[in-house]
Amino acid sequence: MNTIIKTFLENMTFIISFMFLANKISEFIGLKVKKISKYIWISPLLSSLLSLFIMSFPFEDKGMRIDLRAVPLFYTAYLGGWKFGLIAIILPTIYRFYLGGSTTFEGITQGILLPSLIGFLFHKKASFNPPYTIIHLKHMITAFLVLHCIRSVLMLWTTPVTYQTVATRIFFETIGLLSIAVMQNDAKRNILLRKELEFQARHDAMTNLYNLRYFRKKVEEMIKQKKTFVIAMFDVDYFKNYNDTHGHLAGDAVLRTIGKLLSDSMREEDIFARYGGEEFIICFNNVINVQKAISVGERIRTKIESYKFYGEETQPSGKITISIGISGCADGKTLDTLIKEADTALYLAKRAGRNRTEAKL
Repeated sequence: MNTIIKTFLENMTFIISFMFLANKISEFIGLKVKKISKYIWISPLLSSLLSLFIMSFPFEDKGMRIDLRAVPLFYTAYLGGWKFGLIAIILPTIYRFYLGGSTTFEGITQGILLPSLIGFLFHKKASFNPPYTIIHLKHMITAFLVLHCIRSVLMLWTTPVTYQTVATRIFFETIGLLSIAVMQNDAKRNILLRKELEFQARHDAMTNLYNLRYFRKKVEEMIKQKKTFVIAMFDVDYFKNYNDTHGHLAGDAVLRTIGKLLSDSMREEDIFARYGGEEFIICFNNVINVQKAISVGERIRTKIESYKFYGEETQPSGKITISIGISGCADGKTLDTLIKEADTALYLAKRAGRNRTEAKL
């Protein structure tokens, strides 16, 4: 009895240590990598290797090799579905066939294929969101108990295993599975929390656009790289009048809508942010001709003008409109200089009657 407990404790040590390293890899991918899809297949491969390693340290009794290989195999199929499960069982199946013995068939079907099958049958596709998947512990343990019931009956029926050995295996497998599931959930929650904190540090809470601090950081990097760009600033015409008439909640809704319209209108390489209040700022990247920036600015202006905002009929022009000011090209200027040029052009647009685009030529 001491021997089997020692073996299972060693197996659990392998499982927990391996999961710790796997979670660190997942955390790196989740925080640093943008295209996660090509990395998700690392998980079943690691699970396959872990099962192989566990199988190298079994409890041997009456020709049987008893270990905790079912834990990572079930876990992988439960988490990722049949594709993950299929990848995970390849190496353990080959290795168990290579080892041979009187219980080879039982070892493959009951110790490798069955855990993956049950895991797949209880897999929740809608909950699978790598690398942020949070496991529903109650549902997972229910699935694992179903596996235990089926597998224990088959083992007692087809192999010389004892009730005591089966009970010990069930205990350690359940503890092992719970351990890695709790570690998984803790790691994923940490990733989600860090992503949320990073998002809040970079974005304006009202509009979900970049905030001014992050905008300045990105544009300063472009200046160091000697990229060519133009800065534009715009604000909402007579916004105080709208706020006074309809209230600040309606005004906030206008700013959020303008932020969405701006996001939908910009190129991927452009950078844009909320400057403060009803003012917004844009960096038109790779623009060497101010006329091109004016053309894009006009497209944004007309898009906002044509949008039907709540209560816009009370505005002086009967619509929600914006005025835009555009700086000259970067040409070695500092960001503050470009912002001042755009702000001056914006002032000219206001003086000229609003709802227009002016540029520092």
